[in-house]
This record gives sequence, C-alpha cells and structure tokens, in this order.
Amino acid sequence: MDNETRTPDTQTETPDETPKEKRTLRDYLGDIYELLEMLGVVSATIMIMFAFVFRLNIVDGHSMDVTLAHGEYLGVSDLFYEPTPGDIVIVHKINADPYDNPIVKRVIATEGQTVDIDFSTWTLRVDGEVIDEPYRYLSDDVLLTSDWTFPVTVGENEIFVMGDNRNHSADSRTEEIGMIDERCVIGKAYVRIFPMNKFEVFENPRND
Repeated sequence: MDNETRTPDTQTETPDETPKEKRTLRDYLGDIYELLEMLGVVSATIMIMFAFVFRLNIVDGHSMDVTLAHGEYLGVSDLFYEPTPGDIVIVHKINADPYDNPIVKRVIATEGQTVDIDFSTWTLRVDGEVIDEPYRYLSDDVLLTSDWTFPVTVGENEIFVMGDNRNHSADSRTEEIGMIDERCVIGKAYVRIFPMNKFEVFENPRND
C-alpha cells in the first residue's frame, strides 16, 4: 500500500473570547456617582417646575363636591393663565374673613359678563345664555341663594366664581367673598394628582 502523505492542517483554531475585565470598587463607585448625579438633576428639575410652573394645592372642604373631594391634591399653575369660564381655579382673597385661605372654585364669568341665576330652578345664565352645568351638585338638605340681587355684572379685572356644590359653597354669591380680583387667582387646577386611583387631567366643560 502506498504511503499517504498527510497534509498538515493549517486551519487556525479560533481562540477563546477574551474574558471580561473584573470590575473594581472604583468602577462601582463611579456607577453610584453617576446615579446620584442623575437623581440630583431630576430633583432640581422637579423643584424648579414646582417653584415656577406647577404647585400643589390641597382641597379643603366640600364646596366642590362631587367634582373634587376634601383632601385631594391638585396640580396648579398660573403660567400664561387668564381666567376662563368653566375653569377650576384656586383663589386667595386675604380680606375675605373667615374665607381668607386659598379656596377652590369654578369660574362662572369674567370681566364685563352679566350673571343671572334663577334659584327656583337653578338655571344659570351668562349674558342671557343658559349655561349647561353637568358638574353642578345640589343637595336637598339646604338651599343657599345669594346676598346679592341678580342679575349682576362682573367688574373690570374681576371674576365671578361658585363652588360646584351649590348649596354648600361660600363664593361670589356671598358678601364676604363677592367678586374676585384677578390678582387673587393663584392659578388654574390642571390635574388631580392624588389619590392616584382618581388621577385626572381636567377639561373645561364649557369648551365641549
């Protein structure tokens, strides 16, 4: 039998993958530093946002039942805001004793508009137009009307506000509060933040 000449195998074997470098304590400390830096930026952004854009307001009382409930947290802003009928706003009229703390109400009318209320049917008219109020709540235990004779016209740079819970709300119908100077408007409530299961971005029902 002829002797076979075997050609040596010249195929280069693939070397094993280079093992990953072992992480050092310095590497872990660097990761922690980057995480803390990121959290610092996020925290600063949130602080700036709440200082200049958004603020929190807690609903105090039941004048906005059932739209809002006592103790709920609202996200409020006055950035580029002009009061608009139908909006939920926070107002602070410091001379409205005993209602001189920030209160949550709904804008009914603004400067120059005329408000008329028929308390026998709770029909609201603004400039003669009947306003549909799906948010309005009327309890049967009491009837709260007004200290004023209607119709009334809203003064310059003022707004007329009412709570959605009409029979349990001190608002522009009462002598202590009356018309609200626009400078007393802290801002518009844009969102309910807490409780989380009731999170809601508010829409103006008058825009529907």
